[in-house]
Amino acid sequence: MALLDMNFVRGNFPALGQEQVFLDNAGGSQVARQVADRLTEYLLSSNVQLGASYAASARAGGMVHAGRQALATLVNAARPEEIVMGATSTQLFDQLARALVQTWTPGDEVIVTNFDHEANIGPWRKLEAQGIVIREWTLPAGGAHMPDLDDLQDLLSDRTRLVAVTHASNIFGSIMPIATIADLVHSSGALLCVDGVAYAPHRAIDVQALGADFYGFSVYKTYGAHFAALYGRHDHLLAAGNINHAFFARDKVPQKMEPGNASYELAYSCIGVVDYLEALAQAHGINARGREAVEAAFRLIAEHEEMLSRKLLDYLSARPDVTIVGDPSADKSLRVPTISFTVEGVSSRQVVEAVDPTGIGIRYGDFYSRRLIESLGLQDCDGVIRVSAVHYNTEEEFDRLIARLEEIRETETEAAS
Repeated sequence: MALLDMNFVRGNFPALGQEQVFLDNAGGSQVARQVADRLTEYLLSSNVQLGASYAASARAGGMVHAGRQALATLVNAARPEEIVMGATSTQLFDQLARALVQTWTPGDEVIVTNFDHEANIGPWRKLEAQGIVIREWTLPAGGAHMPDLDDLQDLLSDRTRLVAVTHASNIFGSIMPIATIADLVHSSGALLCVDGVAYAPHRAIDVQALGADFYGFSVYKTYGAHFAALYGRHDHLLAAGNINHAFFARDKVPQKMEPGNASYELAYSCIGVVDYLEALAQAHGINARGREAVEAAFRLIAEHEEMLSRKLLDYLSARPDVTIVGDPSADKSLRVPTISFTVEGVSSRQVVEAVDPTGIGIRYGDFYSRRLIESLGLQDCDGVIRVSAVHYNTEEEFDRLIARLEEIRETETEAAS
């Protein structure tokens, strides 16, 4: 039995009226109707340049600021000026690296992982050209899907300036203990930069409770338009260098981190994500607005997603020819519903392409976590098969997927006999 009113949920996502089943949501979710409404409102009423004295420009400036405030609400930032806006998380992490390195000196150290999306690895590794020493936090041998905090402790030194890590793996689905990591990193005097892209669609983010110094996520994977946001604690943004026009003062936060300006209409459309989460909470009898509604909505979402994860993981665990790449538990405190696996003797590409004709969209590959896939030795079988659900997916969609996976197994068995 569904834990959510699925008629209400799916009615807010017009794209779900198609025949296509969307189970590649970690690559990008569908857009809530409220987001499209906000986008259209801006473009058809206030599409002017900001900063002028006339009324339409002032109104547009207020709308963009309201979009920034909505993003602050989503992550529980202390103030909207702590939100840097941009096109993608990859771009924003790169901008952050270019700003922070201006305050560091050759020989300073940054710790990255070999098990995360390249977005929060590559920008920091590029700083080696400027004399920054890169140290790597790796997974323990033996197929572990969670890193060892003692290994991180061993890497930290008085020259460590920043540690970059993910909140949830886009391969394993595992949720990292960010608050614990933050305490460890801060005890050495370093900063923590968290990639929340794979976490944000599934749980309420609270950057203050987590202790993150920087936290980025993709709005387009969190029911919004193709846009992204980077939280930075205000004092850290003030201290960072300027990557915008040379005449911008150091205290021009966050604009000094937004060269060329972020898209005005996409910024305003972010209000629609909060609009939707408020509507979701209220449709389930929770009379709340703003941050309270965000937290309530994501509690509902987590319960539903755990049920979906359990259905698929139970099936995969019962198959001796399948290896789940990540935690086999469906526990919502341990993972999000991004589920990766391989099938013995069959390439991941073959499985996915056999599913495609059914209208069910899943995916294979390394998903820009190439260092992880290579460390697991999975590059030669076309990476992993990944099924990435969100709360608008249904039990019936998972039943269809499981039935198709069974058909593929039977076909392979017959061909081998």
